[in-house]
Amino acid sequence: MNIGQHCVIIVLKWGAQMNLLEKSKENIIVVAHRGAAGGNIPCNTIAAYEIALKQGADMIEADVSCSADGKLFLFHPGMERPHLNKLMSLKHKKFSSIQKTKYVNYDNTPTQFGIDSFDDFLEQFKGRCFINIDKFWGNPEKIYQAVKRHGMVDQILVKSKLNKNVTGILEELCPELPFIPIVSEEHPSHEELKKMNINYIGAEVLFEKEDSQLASKEFIDMMHRDGKLVWVNSIIYNYKEQLSGGHSDDSALTVSEDYGWGWLADRGFDFIQTDWTMMLVDYLKRTNRYYK
Repeated sequence: MNIGQHCVIIVLKWGAQMNLLEKSKENIIVVAHRGAAGGNIPCNTIAAYEIALKQGADMIEADVSCSADGKLFLFHPGMERPHLNKLMSLKHKKFSSIQKTKYVNYDNTPTQFGIDSFDDFLEQFKGRCFINIDKFWGNPEKIYQAVKRHGMVDQILVKSKLNKNVTGILEELCPELPFIPIVSEEHPSHEELKKMNINYIGAEVLFEKEDSQLASKEFIDMMHRDGKLVWVNSIIYNYKEQLSGGHSDDSALTVSEDYGWGWLADRGFDFIQTDWTMMLVDYLKRTNRYYK
């Protein structure tokens, strides 16, 4: 089954039966986008995720793909050229061949880092941190079954753009999984989702301007009153497409931390996803914004 929607899974910190809503009351959840990569350390590798935890991440984000013979592994689909320096598609390869493939670094020089299996990744970080696993909707049953094998079902959050296929899969396959829809500029389905037989716990908001309704304290306060969480992205995929009204990693580092990250924290967002984990954690703690 391939829905082709952006989505994640989140595995909760400190073991099973944890309540994400309760944990979010303690501190802003800092999400390390694809781990902490740089220099010779490629993203989406166990090494990058270990570094992210050392830098203070509460959550690590990973992309999950599937091989031609049905094995799950960590890799962002379509990124073979920049990350491997190869014109190929890993989804058409058997996993035994994928395991022999090495990442390249930012200078396109081969590294010692290979592609990790999803099972190895889960076992490595089970009970140690939150895990945000992207691309769930490409292989929802395989990923869900893998999580069950590792005893992590109670730790899962799924998020995606809304459509009937998504809610249908949640209802039929995994209705117990906490769910966060990804919404842009407005969130008209809030009341409807509250009535559905799914575990709706919050929303990821995308907004181009800071005066967006989704970025308002009124919206965030309303979500909190209803017991829901709000996720924001300070990451930049494309500078021409702002995800958080210009309050981003880029503006935090080139304008001011207060303008970039401080603005997001002061609005009351529960999650901030970043590519600069150590600096964001340091800023939030240094300015007494990390703990609630």
